[in-house]
Amino acid sequence: MKKTVLLLETIDEKALDILKADTETNIIEAYSEDFDESQLDKHPVHGILTRGKGQVNEALISRLPQLEVVGRCGVGLDNVNVPFATSKKIKVVNAPGVNSQTIAEHTLSLMLILQRNLYQSIAQVKAGDWEKRANFKGDEIFGKTLGILGLGNIGQKVAKLAEAFGMEVIYWNDKKMEVPYPFKSLEEVLTEADIVSMHLPLVESTKNLINEKSLALMKKSSLLINTARGGIIDQEALASALKNGVIAGYAADVLAVEPPEKTEPLLGLENALITAHVGSLTDRTYTKMCVDVVNNVLAILNKESPDENSIFNRNELNP
Repeated sequence: MKKTVLLLETIDEKALDILKADTETNIIEAYSEDFDESQLDKHPVHGILTRGKGQVNEALISRLPQLEVVGRCGVGLDNVNVPFATSKKIKVVNAPGVNSQTIAEHTLSLMLILQRNLYQSIAQVKAGDWEKRANFKGDEIFGKTLGILGLGNIGQKVAKLAEAFGMEVIYWNDKKMEVPYPFKSLEEVLTEADIVSMHLPLVESTKNLINEKSLALMKKSSLLINTARGGIIDQEALASALKNGVIAGYAADVLAVEPPEKTEPLLGLENALITAHVGSLTDRTYTKMCVDVVNNVLAILNKESPDENSIFNRNELNP
């Protein structure tokens, strides 16, 4: 009997071609204009594929009694109810480590652009305000202390890149790692670092981890970088801190609500730099994430052996 896979979002064309080429698989595209929810009753769903927006919640899982596997074409799993899926013996597949290099590069890019105020200079030149270079203020990251929160695959790559730029690296994690960087408490990292970079998943223990109290520990000259998840930071407290000079600047690829409301305070601040969650969307990484997950989902549905590293094993502070 053919297995049915429910696609909650579009995926890379190469990955979709692999899925379509599997003669034992039917595909339901929930994002299609022709999609009708009654299809879920006519064709029992055995697998789900999603990216970052499609929600695999308790209600959806409960509606699909023959569900065997959920595949997330990415790393973070905050849009998948992993505990509930696990309780139903449904495997959860993601792509751990696949995006670590590109996210690390994006992190350093944001850090450099923010530290050197390059985004303001670029905008001024495009506006014909070359003479404003007389008031330019920027700094280099060389010699500064980088505090990394969450030293998993991405955090460790960021640390190595930062070392190459001549930075001193300190870190906080849920456990001490065998790495050549000093392990510090969260409070010590926030207090000592010139730049703090976040590489944590969004779970109950990290929600609003950075709040009014923790922001107050940071240096007034410090910068905060977030390429993890927006919900790790209390954005209202952050906006206030940026307005009132509690910290100097913020750069992120993520927000708590995506896309943001037009009234989101961070968007109107000169010392806040936000990109549209594009850190993983390089051609190479996006394709690999989708292809790897599709191959492993198909392996499970076809009673074959998937890559053992693709089966999610919760480790809260090491994405």
